[in-house]
Amino acid sequence: MDFSQFSTILFLTVILTIFAAVSGSRDLPGDYIRLPSQSQASRFFHEPENDDNDQGTRWAILLAGSNGYWNYRHQADVCHAYQLLRKGGLKEENIIVFMYDDIASNVENPRPGVIINKPDGGDVYEGVPKDYTGAEVHADNFYAALLGNKSALTGGSGKVVDSGPNDHIFVYYTDHGGPGVLGMPVGPYLYASDLNEVLKKKHASGSYKSLVFYLEACESGSIFEGLLPEDINIYATTASNAVESSWGTYCPGEYPPPPPEYSTCLGDLYSIAWMEDSDIHNLRTESLHQQYKLVKDRTINGYYGSHVMEYGDVGLSNNHLFLYLGTNPANDQY
Repeated sequence: MDFSQFSTILFLTVILTIFAAVSGSRDLPGDYIRLPSQSQASRFFHEPENDDNDQGTRWAILLAGSNGYWNYRHQADVCHAYQLLRKGGLKEENIIVFMYDDIASNVENPRPGVIINKPDGGDVYEGVPKDYTGAEVHADNFYAALLGNKSALTGGSGKVVDSGPNDHIFVYYTDHGGPGVLGMPVGPYLYASDLNEVLKKKHASGSYKSLVFYLEACESGSIFEGLLPEDINIYATTASNAVESSWGTYCPGEYPPPPPEYSTCLGDLYSIAWMEDSDIHNLRTESLHQQYKLVKDRTINGYYGSHVMEYGDVGLSNNHLFLYLGTNPANDQY
């Protein structure tokens, strides 16, 4: 046995002794060492990518799954997300927007042609592309766009995620949901089993390096819990666990309220949390995991609150947000 082998054995012996001492001081069933879960180990051993050396293209799909003025907040969320990505440097051709587009010009809108996402916020509607609107906002078009399958589209701009093996994809969905199901304004609902099969198919095509999915809906944890594999380079966070509601924010009667002329919520709590965090920070230095923790803390401490969850390949959460959202140069010092 050489010296290096002896040193390694000695080190492991010391570590095991420490663990045994710690375990012995607790009321644990039996003598064992508590090991990290697979997901925890994935985060620990996953090396963050070097953003500056990454040659991939950033793609994004933004989807508001509702219509009607009372659902103002969902389209406001998507419009805000679009502005965030554009400021981050993503090209319009690489951002695909699904929204019914019946809010800005709605007779109930107190500011015609304008959509805001927070009480003192500016217009987030201006410049948002009309890729898929009205009757074009349905599950089949969403799946086709994600898979890059232009031939399966019905109507719309024809934009799809035409990604390659080095590319990074960001998907953001906001609407109502229930156990294993998400709303859509047209056609059948979006079901958890179907969505996860599409994600597996996207992975099998070898057409992305990593994919991040942010999901805002009630019972949104049920969309991925026990369904999203941990080995297909997809990391997802959800606004709630599998059995609870998620919540709107900037609502009448709450603090802070919307301007008095608004009779509806301006945003969703989880969505506002991740976007307002992204609006002010340097996303070259903030990781997905750091944002997850910040959003989790803000969302559970809200007026009502929910438990933000994470699924899939949690090791990807070591990556910087820049890989998916870009970053606003104005935030370089933050």
